[in-house]
Parts: sequence; C-alpha cells; structure tokens
Amino acid sequence: MQAIFKTIGIIGKPSDPSIAATLAVLYSTLKSLNYGVIVEQHSVHFIADAAVVSSPIGELGQHCDLVIAVGGDGTFLAATRAIAAYDIPIIGINLGRLGFLVDISPHVLEEKLFPILQGHYREEKRYLLRAKVIREGRTIHEECAVNEVVVHRWITPSMIEIVTKIDGVFLNSQRSDGLIISTPTGSTAYSLSAGGPILYPSLNALVLVPLNPHTLSNRPIVIADSAEIEISFCQTKQINALVTCDHIEIPEVLISDKVVIKKEPKAIRILHPEDHDFFYILRNKLNWSSGYHTPPC
Repeated sequence: MQAIFKTIGIIGKPSDPSIAATLAVLYSTLKSLNYGVIVEQHSVHFIADAAVVSSPIGELGQHCDLVIAVGGDGTFLAATRAIAAYDIPIIGINLGRLGFLVDISPHVLEEKLFPILQGHYREEKRYLLRAKVIREGRTIHEECAVNEVVVHRWITPSMIEIVTKIDGVFLNSQRSDGLIISTPTGSTAYSLSAGGPILYPSLNALVLVPLNPHTLSNRPIVIADSAEIEISFCQTKQINALVTCDHIEIPEVLISDKVVIKKEPKAIRILHPEDHDFFYILRNKLNWSSGYHTPPC
C-alpha cells in the first residue's frame, strides 16, 4: 500500500461555470470520506457549504498533501506551478478539450480517482524549466514553466535574430519568429504544433523548435535536460522580444538582454490511475489509428 492522503486541495478554473457540478460532487464526496478539504479561494464560490475552508493558490501546498486540479491542461499547469516547491503530488480531472495532463473524466470519477486516494496509482515525475532574463549582469525577471519557454518577436513585423548556446557552446544563430524550448511534458503542446517531435514523458531531454525560421534547414533539435540554454540577440537595431513561460508573459525583453533557461532540480509528481497508458492518450487525442479499436495486424 502506498501513501494515504489526509488533506486534499482542490483547484478549479474559476472563470468556467461548467466545472461547478464536478467540483461540488468532488468536494462533498471527499468530505463524506473524512478527508480534510481545502478549496482554492477563487473556486470556493462553486461550493455550497458555509464551512468550506479556502486558501490562496500560492499557499495551498503548505496545508495539503495532495492537490486535485479540475479543468483542462491550463488549469493543471497553473496548479502545478503553484505547488511545485512543496513536493506534493497532483491529480488532474479533465473538463477541457484536449487533456494530455488531466486524464480522469468526471463520469469515471469513482472508478478512477478513489483507488488513487487509497494508494493504488502510478506516479510520474515531470520537471519544470526556469527562465531568467538577465540585463547588465543581473536577473531582472524569472519564471518557471511546465510545458515550454518561448522567445517570440513582439510588436514588430520583422523576424528576430537569435543566438543560442548550449552549456556555453555556440549552437547556431537564426532569423525566425522565435524559439520554443520544451520539456517532454510540453512536447505535445505548442512545440508539437510548430513541428517538434513528441518526447516520451520520462525522457531526460529537452527539444528546441524554431518558429517559422528563415532558413528551412533549421530544424528542431533534442538535447539533454541537464543543459543550460542561453539565448541572446544580434539585431543591429532595438527590437523588443517577448518571453512566455507556459501562458505567463515576460514582455519588453531588450536585444541587449540574455535569456537563460535551465531545468528545475525538483520534480513535480503526477498521480495516474494504475492503467494509465501514454500511448493510448496519444492515439485518442491525436486521432491516430483512426478506425482501429484493437492493434491492427
């Protein structure tokens, strides 16, 4: 028997009324099973219980030993960043459209979720990236990302000219609309839509994917996730860039700045049902092997 949980945090997408029914059922069921339950403060209005305990999302990890995110992958990403420092696991309940990370549907909640709470689960470790914007030798901004860090051109029709170094060694320079640095988790997100490869979640790797490069031979490259990636700019005139960490924007990055990206040392812990199958999710979400319900001969 694996670890049994005592206090469970719930994080939902506060702007989406469609989560109300699932959130209410989840809350009342956990309470009936004598779990301590704390609801993220912006989702608490979905719960019809005057005694409900709430917490800001950034403090939830201090009080819980498990968090359940209810929504789509975006909700899951926000929840993951909020609890990353606390070394507690997270479960995703899927109310979104795609759901590579949230793999439990509301209609199988009892069948899939409750065995996990009793200790019957598969634990998967995923790593985050930390991006630092360095100006004149000092860090002026830093942010973490579960999926990817992206350097974009910003408020300009022109391409940006990017210089990339890996562990201090020159990789290449490119003129493009930007560059995606993706974790295996993010390889099924923006990176995939830009032509990057799908990485198996447990791989110790990162993928760099150029966005609309001027030179068509500029292709994605997979590197070790232990590498430090440094991005600088070689424009001759000032053009601001935009750095995004998942959906969080770091605007007004100057051409004299450097962006340094490195893997966070502490992993996040995702709990799945025991029958979790990454390849099934790929087939289901990407419509692979359409028409086949069993492996074709």
